[in-house]
Amino acid sequence: MGGDCTNFVSQCVYAGAPVMNGTPTYGWYYYGPENRAPAWSGVKYFHRFLISNQGPGPYAQEVDIREIQPGDVIQLATVERDFHHMVLVVSVGEEPAFHTIRIAAHTDDADNRLLSSYPIRMIRFLHIVGVRPQKG
Repeated sequence: MGGDCTNFVSQCVYAGAPVMNGTPTYGWYYYGPENRAPAWSGVKYFHRFLISNQGPGPYAQEVDIREIQPGDVIQLATVERDFHHMVLVVSVGEEPAFHTIRIAAHTDDADNRLLSSYPIRMIRFLHIVGVRPQKG
């Protein structure tokens, strides 16, 4: 159901937007190793959830590199043809650019690593727009 990098980013996003979406299969939640949504630890499922979420929890939109902010998410394809890695933006510099954005990641532990240090084949930037509360 995915990897360590997405689990790490999900934990970080949850720390700043502490509302899970418990919708079976299509939500974003982690109740334990055997009870988690695919979006909690799978790159493509995380993307689909954040972009389409109309219910509780965080929601995002794809943006240009110039609109990325600390706390946002970057998804990468390095050698594979599909997006398979995620990192969390920790700083962007005066103007966000590949050589000024710094990230945190967990598959290979990284903090304040330059985005430009990755061999990037494809990239997408997800700006966390907000978080909707649980109803009722």
